[in-house]
Amino acid sequence: MTSPVNNGPVPRSRAPRALRHYAALSRAAALAGGCAVGPDFKRPQAPQTDSYTATPLPPKTAASEGPAGTAQTYVNGADIPAQWWTLFHSDKLNALVEQALKSSPDVVAAQAALREAHENVLAQEGGFFPSLDGNGSGARQKINDASYGVPGGGSSIYNLYNATVNVSYTLDIWGGVRRGVEAQQAQAEYEKFQLEGTYLTLSSNVVTTAIQEASLRAQIEATGQIIAADRKQLGTVQRQLGLGGASRLDVLTQQTQLANELATLPPLEKQLQQNRDLLAVLLGQLPSQQPDVQFELADLQLPQDLPLSVPSQLVAQRPDVRAQESLLHQASAQVGVATANMLPQVTISGQFGGTSTNFSDLLKSASNVWTLTGGVTQPIFHGGELIHKKRAAVAAYDQAAAQYRGTVLTAFRNVADALHALNADAEALNQQNLATEAAADTLKVSRSRYTAGSISPLDLLVVERTYQQARIAQLQAQAARYADTAALFQALGGGWWNRDTGGAAKQTTAANP
Repeated sequence: MTSPVNNGPVPRSRAPRALRHYAALSRAAALAGGCAVGPDFKRPQAPQTDSYTATPLPPKTAASEGPAGTAQTYVNGADIPAQWWTLFHSDKLNALVEQALKSSPDVVAAQAALREAHENVLAQEGGFFPSLDGNGSGARQKINDASYGVPGGGSSIYNLYNATVNVSYTLDIWGGVRRGVEAQQAQAEYEKFQLEGTYLTLSSNVVTTAIQEASLRAQIEATGQIIAADRKQLGTVQRQLGLGGASRLDVLTQQTQLANELATLPPLEKQLQQNRDLLAVLLGQLPSQQPDVQFELADLQLPQDLPLSVPSQLVAQRPDVRAQESLLHQASAQVGVATANMLPQVTISGQFGGTSTNFSDLLKSASNVWTLTGGVTQPIFHGGELIHKKRAAVAAYDQAAAQYRGTVLTAFRNVADALHALNADAEALNQQNLATEAAADTLKVSRSRYTAGSISPLDLLVVERTYQQARIAQLQAQAARYADTAALFQALGGGWWNRDTGGAAKQTTAANP
């Protein structure tokens, strides 16, 4: 209940004038908040380098015959398409990536985090405006006139009603409120780039999982072909045993080779099933709801032209770097908040309403009451709390700056690693193709010589193992070129800044790098 004011009711013309005076003070406070304590955030400069690697890169990778043997050319300064996975020219892959971007729980969670951050920005901006609260109360009281010094006074019972509107506003003289909003906006930027990072990681995982599936299927198929050939060879040795042209040891040796090759199938099949389980989860489905599509290496085309961003643009393109930059911005703003909390705080408050013993008279001018108050609060002693909070904010900024630098270094290392891998794996595939071709020719000749009785079963066994290892290594080298290409696109940021806002990532606004 609000106590009546001693100076009586306020005339009708004075209350509006008081409110106008309060509004003028609020506008003056906004103008006074033109400066803000604490550091003004400046975006860190990109590393001053014109190369990702210590030694110059060749203009293109090595070429070789057969699948995945295309030479890839680096196109310096070219931009990356937003849907970079379409460069593999696989409709099945495109459909799965789009499905994952729409259905993955990770995407839904990141989108919700971004919406939460935006709402928190709007909530923080409420500090720019006065707070307005309405209060109402009603009481029935009995008083005795003797309590007021009236001899022989009697008692009386009456009702008392109050209705007031309270207004309070803290002037943002030192910019503490604006720094708080700035910090919350930086948090929203962080969540935006976390969402972009989720899109990039998810699409990259779908692509590499599909490539791994294609590689495993090729290895299983090749192993099956080797097993079929060895079964045929075992039949030949068994017939020779019946004709006296081979020994029991020869048969056992060939059976051992066949058994060893059969033993390599279950691990490959296990990896394939686990890979399919992973693919289902990436699509936002249970492992029992695996997609109907299956991937073969022949379904994919190796991109011939590889867009390679200039190094100065990398920090603007990598979502993880931009997210860490936002955290650095937030830490900078928090230093301003902590500094402003150490300075005098000016608060203006007002109250306007009515007090009456009759509810029907509550809104009449004769019942009006109002107050207008201004106050200044200067922290004097808080046990060192405020100064230590400021020092903690400065330390948090230093930590964020170091983490930002570490993220930038990691980004450049990722690109350099991908470039080294592309060049090395192209050379490796070339050599592995030659090794596999030689091993296949050697096996063909060795089987003919074994049939003719000119080499021993042990010699043939060595040749068969060599071919098997060469063939599997060849398939792995082919898949590595696809995976390394996807890794390069991911390391360069994935082209999110070129995305159509009507696409899968329409919930976020891509900033120009």
